[in-house]
Amino acid sequence: MTAQLIDGNQLSKQLRTEVASRAQALKSKGVTPGLAVVLVGDNPASQVYVRNKVKACEDNGLHSVLEKYEVTMTEAELLARVETLNNDPAIHGILVQLPLPAHIDAQKVIEAISPAKDVDGFHIASAGALMTGMPGFWPCTPYGCMKMLDSIGYDLRGKHAVVIGRSNIVGKPMALMLLQKDATVTVAHSRTQNLKALTLQADVIVAAVGKRNVLTADMVKPGAVVLDVGMNRNDEGKLCGDVDFEGVKQIASHITPVPGGVGPMTITMLLVNTLEAAERATK
Repeated sequence: MTAQLIDGNQLSKQLRTEVASRAQALKSKGVTPGLAVVLVGDNPASQVYVRNKVKACEDNGLHSVLEKYEVTMTEAELLARVETLNNDPAIHGILVQLPLPAHIDAQKVIEAISPAKDVDGFHIASAGALMTGMPGFWPCTPYGCMKMLDSIGYDLRGKHAVVIGRSNIVGKPMALMLLQKDATVTVAHSRTQNLKALTLQADVIVAAVGKRNVLTADMVKPGAVVLDVGMNRNDEGKLCGDVDFEGVKQIASHITPVPGGVGPMTITMLLVNTLEAAERATK
């Protein structure tokens, strides 16, 4: 068996076409969905991420504002800037790019963002909404993973899903989203004993720890669906995920590549969340 690829680039194109169409419908009512992206400092990776997010907005009919600040910006100055954006009717989504400089409390900044504009899905109100099944914004990466499962028509009811990783950004929200679809969910992490015994039971595996080859072919049962959220570099400096792709693709039924898998979906779901924020604001 050779796994079918779940192509994140292709699925992103489809979803972005829908975003552009819905954005045009809002524009006909005089509303342009707006995203403010705030970057503090000069982290090279953050600069790339931010540039990609802004470009994706502009390419799909959304208004984007990029605000860059020196690494010396104080926490109070950043909080004041977030409050101004909260009160700006032209801005429907606010994204403060992480990581922030060490002297700024990232959680305090996230909590300062209005839940109605929390398109990253990191606010405690968004987490609570996900936990209780109420309307809110889902974090973009696990939301993208769910769309990928939808795209192959995968029915999660009664299936066993193993999530490797327990971060607030991917692992925990991923587990909750899978639970909402009636999967039985196991969350594994750095203290988990005998990970292989768990993954061999899994119908779906989401690898999200940021560690190369955390999932190898001998850990996957035939026909499982494998989603690779990792973003690492191999010995040659090439981008790779958490999964031994070449080995696992011989066992799994479906697998996401790195690059070109979950990555493009993360930015796409940011656009979807921003659009939904604008639609909610205009009801």
